[in-house]
Amino acid sequence: ALYVVNIERNGKIIYTWKGNQRNTHIGVYDLQTKENEHLYMFERDLQIISCSVNNERTLLAVSFCQYTEEARASQLLQSVSKYLTLLIEIHPINNVRVLKAVDSCVHVQFLYPVEGRNNSTESHLLLVSEDKYIEQFDIHVVAEEEHKVVIQNSGQLPRARVADDLIWAQWDMMEQRLFYIVPKESKNTLKCVQFYPDENFNSILESHLDISINDTQLKLVNFGYDYCQDPDVASKSLNLQVFTSKAGGLCVCCSLASDIPDEITYSIYFLHKGYNKTFTVSLERTESHQLKEVAFMNLDYYVAAYLPGQFLHLLNIQHPDLLCYSLFLTGEDARIELLQTCSIRCPLTSRVVDCQLGSVYALSISASALLQLLHDSREDSERLAALHCALLHFQLTQDLEMQIIWWISENFSTCHSFDPIQEFIIASLYHRICAETHNLDKLLPYTSLLDWIGVIPGVTCATDVISLPVLEFQNSRGFWEKLSSNLESAKYAEPHLHYHNTVLRREWLHLSEEVNKHLQSSRAATQKREERTTTAYLRNIFENAKKLVPLFQEEDFQQQLLMGLMVAQLKDHLMRHLQYVGKKKIDEIVLDYVANLLNLFHRIIKEVWRRYQLHSCIFCFAERGSPAEFAVFHIMSRILEAANGMCMPLPPGFHTLHMGLGVRCLPLHTLLHYIDAGVLHLTETCVRKLLKDLDDTEKNEKLKLSIVMRLPEALGQKVLQIWNHPINAGFIARRYVKFLLQKLGNRQCRRPIPERLPVPLEFLPLNYLSNMLAEIEEQGVQPHEKEDHVNVRFVEQTALQHTVTLLGLKYS
Repeated sequence: ALYVVNIERNGKIIYTWKGNQRNTHIGVYDLQTKENEHLYMFERDLQIISCSVNNERTLLAVSFCQYTEEARASQLLQSVSKYLTLLIEIHPINNVRVLKAVDSCVHVQFLYPVEGRNNSTESHLLLVSEDKYIEQFDIHVVAEEEHKVVIQNSGQLPRARVADDLIWAQWDMMEQRLFYIVPKESKNTLKCVQFYPDENFNSILESHLDISINDTQLKLVNFGYDYCQDPDVASKSLNLQVFTSKAGGLCVCCSLASDIPDEITYSIYFLHKGYNKTFTVSLERTESHQLKEVAFMNLDYYVAAYLPGQFLHLLNIQHPDLLCYSLFLTGEDARIELLQTCSIRCPLTSRVVDCQLGSVYALSISASALLQLLHDSREDSERLAALHCALLHFQLTQDLEMQIIWWISENFSTCHSFDPIQEFIIASLYHRICAETHNLDKLLPYTSLLDWIGVIPGVTCATDVISLPVLEFQNSRGFWEKLSSNLESAKYAEPHLHYHNTVLRREWLHLSEEVNKHLQSSRAATQKREERTTTAYLRNIFENAKKLVPLFQEEDFQQQLLMGLMVAQLKDHLMRHLQYVGKKKIDEIVLDYVANLLNLFHRIIKEVWRRYQLHSCIFCFAERGSPAEFAVFHIMSRILEAANGMCMPLPPGFHTLHMGLGVRCLPLHTLLHYIDAGVLHLTETCVRKLLKDLDDTEKNEKLKLSIVMRLPEALGQKVLQIWNHPINAGFIARRYVKFLLQKLGNRQCRRPIPERLPVPLEFLPLNYLSNMLAEIEEQGVQPHEKEDHVNVRFVEQTALQHTVTLLGLKYS
């Protein structure tokens, strides 16, 4: 049988097997080339404990047990060391040097330089002793004739002590880091040593952990895989692993065997956030006494806690504060087909080793399985976790995004504790924008939820605040820089750094009232206000947004005002916290954010219309809406509700589309109720079309009259003259009379009031009013204040026509 004994940084897998003559062979498998290479053979049956090959594949370090427990009683072996550690020249196979011959177990691991350095003349080897110390050997090699590579040092190899008195250690082969724990005062202390390409190393992290470790033996992680260890002993020892993420996450995962048969407990220390979460899970089937411990796996964005046959818990590393963003699965949903043993180790991100079978597997989250879970789940916590995983973990393809939008359109009414439209918009924005600039992820919201009061069935969680790690480094890049940034954010309570719409909503409502007051004044005043308040920068933003969302190109000042305020406030927010980023870059980020926001709303609307096969944006109001149109109207109402809840602008033309569907789908009393409640907004485009296209039947007159009565004054000035009807003429005349009387104010008319005659020659009240209005017109009405064809004569004719109609006479 083949046994995996180590995985090197370059992805090469070292394995061992027994030959026909019980010889012990060592080989290496290259994951990239899919090729095997034989490295060395021992002409005896050995228990390989640890093995590592250097980057150039010229040196092989091997640690093995020289005899079995059955041979311990033999008198011939009393003077022989139990464990032997060798350094072997294998290019070609040549000298063998003994590094250690002791009775305590030893593990070996070569350091790997940065990628691209393939011809180094120096190798460095870590030697980890069961006696609780780690040292580094420096090995110089020289090339002799016929490309032979041999060790240059004829005497003792130079060495340096790396760590002492450790009780646990883990090797990170990808980043060349050594994590280890030492007992210190009342708490155990986690430390980290970083090895650099220039052959130096230094301690870079220290963190106190409130973890009880009672093991007398040293526990090692990722220093090879010892198949000779007693499984019962292994299951009772400390199960602890450290995982890091590309975004600067640092987690310690810990689990101890529980004495309660139907319960298991594990803790995740989110060191980059300053707290830990302890989960207690009630097992579904207590007869699974064979299950020894939880397996922890690193998926970069997630840490997985896996107990085969019981549960799979995907814990969100970047956003661990709310449980609803971590996915807890049981039953068949939690089954990982090829991983059904408890001997699972995770030496690399997204790769696991089944130590029992000696197999290595690549591990990833399936997008199709996630979508299926999204459709099948009935728990809000599962839905929200699956939705966020799909939006933030995957690079969204157009097809995946389409399927998510379709799911939202079918399920927004069944999600009780969150709005899936809001989560889709905010999470998608977060994923698209945060990659642009470092630390944006700490300043932009990733969810619409402020807290979560739901529970995960069968799981209890306790959260404790822990001390933040202490870092010691200078001018470090990559992971350590990101971790340092995360720790700084944790000090200042990161959630409070996220942009929030509270101030935006308050200021938008205030300015909207001011806008309405201005719109009730003269057009000249409106034009002056627009020139004073609308900057060229904001106009450019609105134009960019319209280009991205080509629904109807119409003016919607309320939405433009909201866009402008969002741009201004988001810009101020980023300027306060990203002072090292230039103003031009922040302008680009804010523009991109608002443009993507509008584009996402447009994307939802487009997919919904396409799914329900609504092809035309030009409505025929004479026909009633189809069931598909009613479904789309309902979805657009939920989109409006979601946007209002987040105080986010909608794309130009949204209200026109929404109102058009409302006219076609709703009965009149419901339509008017929706308008009065602010669900439907009267827009110039829709009102113009409605007044033009509908004839003046009794039913349509009632609809038109109801709409006209609800028009804002500014909009009414633009569209009322389209409807050539006596009722509408009365509205226009009354509004004009009101306007002229307001112009009069406290002034007195200079024209004398006509005397009453015994036999009236005219309708004197109308005659008096007409004379007074005519005088006001002569005194001060400007041309731009008068509407086309509306004057005192128009008022007279309208009044007479209205009176004749009421008397049942014929007007000529």
